[in-house]
Amino acid sequence: METINKTNDKYIFKAGIEDSLINSIRRYVGQIQMAAIDEVEIAKNDSPLYDETLAHRLGLVPLKQSSKKEGKLKLSSQDKGMVYSGLLKGDFEIVYDKIPLTILSDGQEIELTASVKMGKGQDHAKFSPGILNYRQVSEIQVDKEIAEKLRNSGSNVEIKQKGDKYIIIDDKEKEIADICEGLAEKYGKKIEVKTNGEMVITLESFGQIDAKSIFTKSIEALKKDLSEISKKLSK
Repeated sequence: METINKTNDKYIFKAGIEDSLINSIRRYVGQIQMAAIDEVEIAKNDSPLYDETLAHRLGLVPLKQSSKKEGKLKLSSQDKGMVYSGLLKGDFEIVYDKIPLTILSDGQEIELTASVKMGKGQDHAKFSPGILNYRQVSEIQVDKEIAEKLRNSGSNVEIKQKGDKYIIIDDKEKEIADICEGLAEKYGKKIEVKTNGEMVITLESFGQIDAKSIFTKSIEALKKDLSEISKKLSK
């Protein structure tokens, strides 16, 4: 396993793993329990948005996770201009305080109370902590012309020469195989692509938890279900 890029919101690494297993882990991102706004009680809404539209926007505001399983958030404003997510105050912290919710004109007002609960991304996108995608590491063989086109494209890709062939290993954050295929099609060339069983795995967080935690929590959820199945089979 080799880390390619790691920040709080993005985690990219290379690992030898079967596509069936990583696909199962990807699916189980939707089984991670997350807190999100579930119901909204609107006392006043003079903004141009319907209550239902405003409630939908509120549900998609990412919340920082804590030990709390439920709680309340309140929002009240009479100020002219954009109403941002940062005005939500209560039992949970907002991840991004500049998400636009609606807009108020002179004399308009908004007042509401939002209820927060735990849920899973498989039930509603508002509970999803982020996304996971993956691709196979590939070795791409191209001829000299395509190699030169790549060098001049500003792709910053490492190209190694092997006889009359040029070898590119597609194992970095940015995929290069599709660029090679596009150039080959454009100039009527052929390329050869081989895979070695390794994967480049990318996790992107919506902000509730860090990207690496999404991977570990997804594995935990998968292991829990597999354990339950194993217990039932052993009876």
